[in-house]
Amino acid sequence: MLTTIEVKNIRCSGCANTITKALTKEGFTTINIDLSFEPRKVTVDIKSEASLAHFKAILRKLGYPIFDEEVSFGDSATLKVKSFVSCAVGKFSIEDDTN
Repeated sequence: MLTTIEVKNIRCSGCANTITKALTKEGFTTINIDLSFEPRKVTVDIKSEASLAHFKAILRKLGYPIFDEEVSFGDSATLKVKSFVSCAVGKFSIEDDTN
């Protein structure tokens, strides 16, 4: 079932590239990341509650928590740093793919 979740810290196509690659590597399909409006929306095909939890865990690990998730100040700063690094990696991957 296609599931759309609002996510924090997604800024650009570099972020979207990193998320797409990580989710694809973990077997998720039909991945769409809407960069049009804040909060950003990530849509994937979810097969079960376990895959939904796994999907959310992958996003958080990359620094992109769910929009309505309660996050402490310290965690918020850590997640923003992680998302910055994920974004940079995604941007370099886009450049490598075009060369």
